[in-house]
Amino acid sequence: MPRSPRPHATPNTPPSANRRPRWGRWFFALLCGALLAGGYAVYSGAVAIPEHFNPWAPLDVAAPPNLLTPTKLVRARGEPQRCLAALTQTGMAYSVLPDRVTGSGCGFDNAVLLRSSAVRLGAPVSLSCPMALSFAMWERHALQPAAELHMGQRVTAINHLGSYACRNVNRGEVAMPDTPSGNRSRHATADALDIAGFTLSSGKRVTVLRQWQADDAGTVAGPDALFLREVHRGACRYFKGVLGPDYNAAHRDHFHLETDGYRMCR
Repeated sequence: MPRSPRPHATPNTPPSANRRPRWGRWFFALLCGALLAGGYAVYSGAVAIPEHFNPWAPLDVAAPPNLLTPTKLVRARGEPQRCLAALTQTGMAYSVLPDRVTGSGCGFDNAVLLRSSAVRLGAPVSLSCPMALSFAMWERHALQPAAELHMGQRVTAINHLGSYACRNVNRGEVAMPDTPSGNRSRHATADALDIAGFTLSSGKRVTVLRQWQADDAGTVAGPDALFLREVHRGACRYFKGVLGPDYNAAHRDHFHLETDGYRMCR
């Protein structure tokens, strides 16, 4: 009697295709569940971990920056009370300003009058709380380390060109390409500060206009220029917008720093 043919898999289909193990799906589901449960436990406080590892912990201005610092800074800048609470940690001399409107598209809320920080500022500046907080982070974690690295000393004073001003953007200060000149500047809401130079503990002055230079090959020349380049790069970590001499001629003598608008580092 002839044998019946053995059942076989569908042509062109591997025999194991209909018997795929499901343990991978279960493992993925369990892993996601464990991560969610762990995250909630940390968020709710049921599980305590060091604050620098906790993404929901408030911003610690004095703590060395890590991968979570940008997220914490953005969250602090976005909530007025959280921002003011973080600002109290900075040791800066400031007073809270009443909200005000000074013109169409001009004015500020949640702002402070900053008189000094670890550095002298000359004339006090009116800054939104997010700007003041970013300034504190930049001064502590970028400006001073850059000065010690390249100049061998600390910065004692900053020469600024002003903060709050009810005006439109100019040719060199734009939020994005082709911004109409009639748009208000970030200065009009106290969300910007222009910095022209620095005084070191020895009394030496370093200005953006004089010391931001490169040789003919495009290589930065001298410790002064290296210091300014490092300061500029550091600002891009703590401010949302940074413009300097390489952006255009209108910024040949200062750094424009801001915390509103589009992200840019030029």
